[in-house]
Amino acid sequence: MKLKICGINDIDILQYACDMGVDFVGFILANDSPRKISDHLLTSLENFNFKNTSPVFVFVNPSVEEVRKITTKIENSILQFHGDEGDAFCQQFNQPFWKTIRVKNSQSLKAINNFSSADAILLETFSDSSYGGTGKVFDWDLLNNISLDQGYVLAGGINSENIKKAVSMNPWCIDVNSGVESSLALKDKTLIAEIIKKFKNG
Repeated sequence: MKLKICGINDIDILQYACDMGVDFVGFILANDSPRKISDHLLTSLENFNFKNTSPVFVFVNPSVEEVRKITTKIENSILQFHGDEGDAFCQQFNQPFWKTIRVKNSQSLKAINNFSSADAILLETFSDSSYGGTGKVFDWDLLNNISLDQGYVLAGGINSENIKKAVSMNPWCIDVNSGVESSLALKDKTLIAEIIKKFKNG
């Protein structure tokens, strides 16, 4: 099982996550997100040593140019499409990509079938007002008939209180964002360490 810390917007936190051996680190490029990374941090990533950690870049309905800006500058980047992008749009970059499915009810899960070329499917909590970052958990019982260990990323409101249950769902990867923040968009090393410990002992 893999662990991703998403919404990183600080070089010190990034270094810490990589030093701690987190599998994936996520950077948000959506304009309306409080966790959107700065141009300065984005530039610094070009020469950053991620060690064994893979960078994931999160887009919401981007232009082709916005995506290519990342793929041409950052090696081994994974693209995560978190908006209304179709499969053809996502796969045109010839780069590993994850597609987010925002789960509202059992009907939501049918959209998974539309993304056969995705390297992973990220399951996030549906919201009428935003594309993600709600900090809320959806009904995991909806996933009882899905084998999550094959390319599924479980996301949405995961924190130190519920990570053991998340681990028990046996997804391929667990995505933590607001659950390791001391305040909005501010990641906390102590909370990250606590999550990692519980994740490994889960």
